[in-house]
Amino acid sequence: MAATTTLKLPEELKARIASAAQASGKAPHAFMVEALAIQTTLFERRQAFIASAIKAEQEVADYGLVYDAEEVFGYLQAKLGGKKTKWPKAKKL
Repeated sequence: MAATTTLKLPEELKARIASAAQASGKAPHAFMVEALAIQTTLFERRQAFIASAIKAEQEVADYGLVYDAEEVFGYLQAKLGGKKTKWPKAKKL
């Protein structure tokens, strides 16, 4: 069962939502639920990305190994071009 939530919207935003909902063939309620779901998903993805970046930064600090970006890009271009190539070697900081 869905929970009920009340939102107090400025009149201008309410009118914009009604107009956008009508143009997209949705009820204002459905339009707002979809918008909230999209924004929540974006926030969760952003948080996961940040957590991944922090973890990667910690791994570099712990192990001190990195890859040269030019070598990685060269590897990827060679692979995309169908060439056999070796993965670049990690280097100590």
